[in-house]
This record gives sequence, structure tokens and C-alpha cells, in this order.
Amino acid sequence: MSGPEVITLGCRLNAAESAAMRALAAAEDDLVIVNSCAVTNEAVRQTRQAIRKAKRARPEARVVVTGCAAQVEPETFAAMPEVERVVGNPEKFSPASFGRSATSDVRVSDVFALRETAPHLVSSFAERVRAFVEVQNGCDHRCTFCIIPYGRGNSRSVPAGLVVERVKALVGEGCREVVLTGVDVTSYGPDLPGAPTLGLLIERILRHVPDLPRLRLSSLDCIEIDARLEHIVAYEPRFMPHLHMSFQAGDDMVLKRMKRRHSRAQAVETVARLKAKRPALAIGADLIAGFPTETDEMHENSLRLVDECDIVMGHIFPYSAKRGTPAARMPQVEPAVVKERARRLREACARRKATWLEGMVGTVQRVLVEKGGNGHAENFAPVALPREGRGKEGEVIAFRILSATADALIGVPA
Repeated sequence: MSGPEVITLGCRLNAAESAAMRALAAAEDDLVIVNSCAVTNEAVRQTRQAIRKAKRARPEARVVVTGCAAQVEPETFAAMPEVERVVGNPEKFSPASFGRSATSDVRVSDVFALRETAPHLVSSFAERVRAFVEVQNGCDHRCTFCIIPYGRGNSRSVPAGLVVERVKALVGEGCREVVLTGVDVTSYGPDLPGAPTLGLLIERILRHVPDLPRLRLSSLDCIEIDARLEHIVAYEPRFMPHLHMSFQAGDDMVLKRMKRRHSRAQAVETVARLKAKRPALAIGADLIAGFPTETDEMHENSLRLVDECDIVMGHIFPYSAKRGTPAARMPQVEPAVVKERARRLREACARRKATWLEGMVGTVQRVLVEKGGNGHAENFAPVALPREGRGKEGEVIAFRILSATADALIGVPA
């Protein structure tokens, strides 16, 4: 094996940062890096499981655990016999964190002491033709269910010039689609000189990297979509017609108890306004099922939000209490009820997705051909491509959609 094995759990930002760590520790062939996630108790459990599995598969390897779970609860992983070192988020971009050590140790410092996102954090995770580029890290908000600010620290933005240079380099290497990612990507800019906005950053990327055909955003808050960003979403042809919204719930009382900054009406109105300007816009969303104190009526409001906001790509999270968060001290919903509500939300999103995909049968979609012969349309609908005539990886080709399954479109060259 050449270089370390890196096991990534959690978000796209983790995936981007794993690529950077792999490069930093390129000389460490006997190393396994586990980049952990702390978003739910299940994510932490899966991290422990991944550590044990990795050590069984490679008993001679050194295991270093980093990421948000390592930052938030380092003692959990330091106590595991499989683990040589626990490395916090501030330390995981130091090559010294991955070198050999005479003894096991914990290297976790105060993440809130960080004041900037250093140039080496402008990392990317590319599947040849698609890449995720980190433009922001940390979060200044304190949603009551969320532990992530304690793993990532306060919001910090990458200077626009560094982002543009990274995107230019990726396009030069053959990348055809870039996704700008971060913990709270729509909070980009206030900490930088001149306080640029996310919209300004996107305009700068599109202006200075004219050969980039496709640009997307990762998850964003509807309340932070300003007029400049809205204009880009609605009218910029190189900005793909797909948004993933951090809605979390569809009931105002639940949103208030979550300490979210938007109302149900604002979520519905934002989607309606954007889709009126760009009808092809596809909406994805994060939704939490069974948040503490959620009643049947409150859950029904979240179910209705799926239809009212036309959520065709739903990420459903059964609520899981995180130690150290205010929501963990609230009256909890019975686990069986949480599970059932999550099932209903998934089914509602699946029905909406199936209808959406079926509605594209007979249309022509421009598809980026990706690894394995599949691809995504501009609206992020997955497309299964035929072996004959599907083009080369990295090409953007027009395909006529012949049929649809519950999860994907099936097309042939137009």
C-alpha cells in the first residue's frame, strides 16, 4: 500500500479534508487515519466500529483518530486499545500529528481559539470530474441539537483568491463540476477584509474560471440567501439548478426549540420564490424526525413541508440526543415513535422523488459523465447511462430520458 489508509465518516467537508490528510501523511504506509463524525450518537458508534474493523484487518497498522468526534470526546477514543493517537480538528493538518510516537497520546487543543482557515484547508475531494472545495469552516450558531460547533469552532472563511486558485487548478486537472462546501457555507465572508458574501465569491469564481462548466453549493440556510445569491441561483446558467436546504423541521414550535433562525413560512416562501424564477430548480433538504417535545401534529407539519417545498431529495435523520447539547435535556420522544416518524418522512420524500423523476421521462437532460458510466443531470438527478454512446468520463452530453426507476433516470444519447 502506498500512503495511509483514510476512513471517512460524515459530511462532504470531512471527505475534502480526508484528501488533504492523505497527502500530508503520504509517507506513512503503516497508518490508518479515521476521520470521525459527531453529528449523532450513531455516527460516533460507527466511528468506534470502523476503528475496530480497521485494526482487525491490519493489526500491524497505527490507528490515528481525528475529526469532530475526536475533538468533542477525545477520552472515548483514547480509551480504545486499538488507537495510537487522538488528533483534534486544529491539529489534523499538521504532518507531525501522523508521525511515529514512542507512546500513545492525545493532541486536541481548543477549537475556539482558531481565527482563520489556513491556505492548506482549501482542500478538495475529487472523483476525477467532480470536486468538493472547502470555502468555510466552523459555525457561529448554536442550534440546540447540534454538537458540531464544539468540534469545528467558530465560523472562518477561506480568502476568495485562494478559492479561485484552487478551482482553477482543479479545472486544469480535468474537473468539470465543483461543489463549494463548509459547515455553514452561507455564512461565508464576514470575518474577511471587506466582508465579502458568498454571492460575491461565486461571481468571482465564475468570472476568473471561465472554463468551469458547473458549480454547486452544499447545504445552506434559506434565511441567509441574500439578493445577490438569489440572482445567481435563479439566472446563472453555470450554477446548477439544485439546492440542498437545511430546513430540519416544518413546524414553527419545533424550529423555535431547535433555535433555528427561519420560520416554516420563510422556508416555503423561499422555495416558491426561487422556483418561480427557475422552475427547473430541484430541492433537497435535511429533516430531523422525533425532535424532543415533537407531537403528532408537529410531525404532520414536517410531512406537509415535503410537498409544499417539493423536496425531491430528502436526508432524514432520526433524532439522537447528543450529550452536551440543550436538546438532550428536553423531554425526549419514545425511540419507537422517532423511528416511525423517520420512516414516514423517508417515504414521503421517496414518493416525491419518484414523481419528479417520472416527470422527466421524454425530456433531454445535459448529463456529466462520471466514474462507472453513470452521471448527474444539471438538477442533480442521477442518470444511468448505456455502455454504447455514453461518452467519456468528464464530458457533458445531452441524453434523452427513456424511463425512470424509483431512484434514477435511464437515458440514451439525444
